[in-house]
Amino acid sequence: MFTGIVKGLGTIVDQQTQDGDTRLTIDIGDTDLGPIAVGDSIAVSGVCLTATEVDGSRFAADVSKETLSLTTFGERSVGSSVNLEAPLRAGDPLGGHMVAGHADGIGVLEEMVADARSWRLTFSAPKHLAHYIAPKGSVAVDGISLTVNEVAGRRFGVNIIPHTMHHTSLGATRIGDRVNIEIDIIARYLARIAGHE
Repeated sequence: MFTGIVKGLGTIVDQQTQDGDTRLTIDIGDTDLGPIAVGDSIAVSGVCLTATEVDGSRFAADVSKETLSLTTFGERSVGSSVNLEAPLRAGDPLGGHMVAGHADGIGVLEEMVADARSWRLTFSAPKHLAHYIAPKGSVAVDGISLTVNEVAGRRFGVNIIPHTMHHTSLGATRIGDRVNIEIDIIARYLARIAGHE
């Protein structure tokens, strides 16, 4: 389980595909994730991956065909920047919201408008996810915990403060770029209980 508070950026430094699955090697640079061991979970742009090899500041992780089809990992290449977060540990503050690292689909950045020192971003969500996104609710975009300002059909707007813009992949995201979307886990379960799924 994660919180959506990104610790820093890493870089995909190697990508090997075999039998449809992909092994990524990611360099975390100076991002402080604490000690990483083989078998540890790490959120990479909102997707929970398992470290299968660790070598200094680098770790490798396998990405299945299903994950490639449901996330932006199928479009990433060597040199791509990724958001990184270590899993929540007992006693850690819950600064964002509960994020499972199970991306539900791919959204698109539709608008980006400067607003004083912040930015207002509008994303479109896949149709099957849109009804889970509510004003003042939470959504994870590329693993970043964000508060939804407004919703109009499949579109939702968020406000991005300078720290988030400069310390996550959003700083390099442009209109038309695709992002991983994870809906709020509470919204998912409430919809299931209410019989709307």
